[in-house]
Amino acid sequence: MNAIQTFYDDLTALIPPEALIAITIVSVVMFFGTILLIPIIIIRLPVDYFLHDEEHVWMEGYHPVLRYAGLAVKNTVGLVFFLAGIAMLVLPGQGLLTMVIGVSLLDFPGKRTIEHRLLTKPMVFQAMNAIRQKFGKPPFSTQA
Repeated sequence: MNAIQTFYDDLTALIPPEALIAITIVSVVMFFGTILLIPIIIIRLPVDYFLHDEEHVWMEGYHPVLRYAGLAVKNTVGLVFFLAGIAMLVLPGQGLLTMVIGVSLLDFPGKRTIEHRLLTKPMVFQAMNAIRQKFGKPPFSTQA
């Protein structure tokens, strides 16, 4: 017990207790948020999502102001998921899966290459297909 108190004292000397509380709250919210949102995103993706390299036009046909606002929201959410995934590599959570979802929401050159690189991890691909199976969705295609 003394070691825990010493660790806490050392930590609060570096980081104010209020910041530790905020970090803890954000971590808990992100953990439960990813548990809820990741399955929703995965089951909504088409079976062939990772097979084709053509760019998708987000909110095509909408007024440009709405389209750019939607793009800003989508990219912001993608960045949050990606950064949360990086944090979850050392914190509790589904790090690689969260990073894949984050990358899939972002718009940047080379996005497909990074998605494919992350999905070559067998554990990630199997986890995504297991989630799809639980919701009665077919697994992602690996061949065209």
